[in-house]
Amino acid sequence: MGGVGEPGRGPGPREGPVQLGAPLPIYRWEQIRAHDLPGDKWLVIERRVYDISRWAQRHPGGSRLIGHHGAEDATDAFRAFHQDLNFVRKFLQPLLIGELAPEEPSQDGPQNVQLIEDFRALRRAAEDMKLFEADPTFFALLLGHILAMEVLAWLIIYLLGPGWVPSTLAALILAISQAQCWCLQHDLGHASIFRKSRWNHVAQQFVMGQLKGFSAHWWNFRHFQHHAKPNIFHKDPDVTVAPVFLLGESSVEYGKKKRRYLPYNHQHLYFFLIGPPLLTLVNFEVENLAYMLVCLQWTDLLWAASFYSRFFLSYVPFYGVPGALLLFVAVRVLESHWFVWITQMNHIPKEIGHEKHRDWASSQLAATCNVEPSFFNDWFSGHLNFQIEHHLFPTMPRHNYRRVAPLVKALCAKHGLHYEVKPFLTALVDIVGSLKKSGDVWLDAYLHQ
Repeated sequence: MGGVGEPGRGPGPREGPVQLGAPLPIYRWEQIRAHDLPGDKWLVIERRVYDISRWAQRHPGGSRLIGHHGAEDATDAFRAFHQDLNFVRKFLQPLLIGELAPEEPSQDGPQNVQLIEDFRALRRAAEDMKLFEADPTFFALLLGHILAMEVLAWLIIYLLGPGWVPSTLAALILAISQAQCWCLQHDLGHASIFRKSRWNHVAQQFVMGQLKGFSAHWWNFRHFQHHAKPNIFHKDPDVTVAPVFLLGESSVEYGKKKRRYLPYNHQHLYFFLIGPPLLTLVNFEVENLAYMLVCLQWTDLLWAASFYSRFFLSYVPFYGVPGALLLFVAVRVLESHWFVWITQMNHIPKEIGHEKHRDWASSQLAATCNVEPSFFNDWFSGHLNFQIEHHLFPTMPRHNYRRVAPLVKALCAKHGLHYEVKPFLTALVDIVGSLKKSGDVWLDAYLHQ
């Protein structure tokens, strides 16, 4: 064992990797904490210290994702995001600069060591139960029913003509198909279907690009950050929505600073005008296109172009260009409603604020809740009603959430963690209630500070 390393020193990418078999310098948490700056990032995985400062830009999940764990123990995040750990460790070896001193705890800060150990034991139990193995038939049927709805919508217009009734029915079917595509590409993005990550990514590009018209890389860039630090400002894009909406701790901050860009005490009302109707139609379309152009994702751009070509070639003969465009907008608005309500019912009503540096299990449970399972709820939400299980084990195939749920409940009961399950309608109403509560908090702080 080498001597105690000094901050900013020790072999690493700047001075050459640690030689295989050579003694590793040792570091303490107080030294590691100094390396959480732009261009200077260290993290700890399985008690080993890695300098990711330069390599972060080449990280497949994006530099922000791995950078959000700067100066932290990222062991559980590392295991949660990767299927083949031995393969990924090959990329980590050149970044290795040392290890934690023997007397140092594996986690920095006042974290529940027993909870962490119990959660890791739970994960090993899930692996022994083969809960990370996908059922090909399940996902084949999902893709099949999506494609069947796409064909059915076109046949309705072809056979019945472009009247209001068939057009409305076709738009509803296409919106359901698009919603189910979100769920399927989400599974693929988490590499929870195929054993090889490459196969998942190629299939995701097809579903996200050809069937939806979006970029798989853009989605993963956003969504992985959400999973790494759910409901954390400036780390989770899904809750970094100020100044349009104020959530959680931002309500007090804006109130104390006398910021009033919008009437936030009425945000639960204007949410219905600019939230569910416009997210995928406006915000996602613009952000997605900008990402592909700025990041030069030409393959994703071609996939997206293939969706628009197919859609308009299929429907322009019946409606003309204006009518086909109107059908497209109707489908996007309908699917946008689905997306907002289904994805946010598990998160918006939960704790939202700044970084607390919790352990993996605690941070995921603080930001998520479940919705009562049923055949309809499972299908309609793409099993995102099991949001707790999904966040704890993002690479687990969704059809196994029911099986792992009792183990998660037992872990929560043992450690006094709140395992929250809501009725479906209650979960939807709670989104509006949470927005109103945040708006009222803002107004109170605004008027009385």
